[in-house]
Amino acid sequence: MKLSFNANAMLKWALGCTLVAASAVHAANDFSVAEQALFMNNQFGGLKPPLTLRYDYRKAGTLEEPFEDKVDLFLTPQADGGCCAVRSQFFTGARAMTQPEIESAQGNPAIQYFLDRDIREMQRLTKGQANYFRKRIRMAVYEGAQLRNVSLAYRGKPVAVREFTIAPYVDDPMRQRYEKLANKRYTFLLSDAVPGGLYGIRTRIDGESSASAPLMTEEMLIQGADPAALAR
Repeated sequence: MKLSFNANAMLKWALGCTLVAASAVHAANDFSVAEQALFMNNQFGGLKPPLTLRYDYRKAGTLEEPFEDKVDLFLTPQADGGCCAVRSQFFTGARAMTQPEIESAQGNPAIQYFLDRDIREMQRLTKGQANYFRKRIRMAVYEGAQLRNVSLAYRGKPVAVREFTIAPYVDDPMRQRYEKLANKRYTFLLSDAVPGGLYGIRTRIDGESSASAPLMTEEMLIQGADPAALAR
């Protein structure tokens, strides 16, 4: 199965509805800086396919068994020679997750893949509804994303990175259903200096006290990034 995947496709995921119905969340021309950066920018515009974007994935923490894996995006030219058609390998072996081929991508689908898996994991851990967690994430991106400009290493050289952080469940009126996981934070690192625009993503669920190890961290970093970048 092949799909078209552009900025509007990512935005529809973020809003959880069509652009026409988006006014139920906020006006269609009223997008936050974080929404534009994560879901609307043409992150593949400057790429010259064929090429492969490779990300390292690591899960750690005390809640479940840790593991390491990888995420690969295989980019090839579209019929007109532009960028990009995309085929992906999200995890390997028994963990491999099938993702549809994309005929025309502008936004980086690795962001959506990460969030789709994260939502399924929240559903598994809490028995909650996927649409509910998706709504909490999209509203946090719209209303509550904190932005910092930082400098991180990529292939041994410093690059400018925009860091967006959200905590979708901290003020959730339903948080008593999954209190242990309610302090979960998401960090998105975006940089024009790395191919595909995505430096990395991390989620973190703290332990019961400041002295406790995290219950869970999951992170995906582009190969060549500083492995310590998300350990701050």
